[in-house]
Amino acid sequence: QVQLVESGGGLVQAGGSLSLSCAASGSTFSISTMGWYRQVPGKQRELVASISSGGTTNYGDSVKGRFTISRDNAKNTVYLQMNNLKPEDTAVYFCKVRALLNNFWGQGTQVTVSS
Repeated sequence: QVQLVESGGGLVQAGGSLSLSCAASGSTFSISTMGWYRQVPGKQRELVASISSGGTTNYGDSVKGRFTISRDNAKNTVYLQMNNLKPEDTAVYFCKVRALLNNFWGQGTQVTVSS
């Protein structure tokens, strides 16, 4: 079992920056891919960014060049640095961890970008 604790959400003006973090605990030996997804009410949850255990990254098209995902395996933590934020980035952001052949999700953290 893996438990995830997210932090770093909040309110920021367009063009600003925000950092999210997600710390995993439990069966952390089995963690492979870690990532971030976001969701707006009435819309499908979408990939923001993911990173493999080897450091390979993948980004959603809408955030390429603005967001950076990273991980610290010693701390079992994944980060998302969000720069040049836009109002359309407003959503609930969820941390996801692949472990034990399953996906585990964080509680979600609200990110609101004002114009």
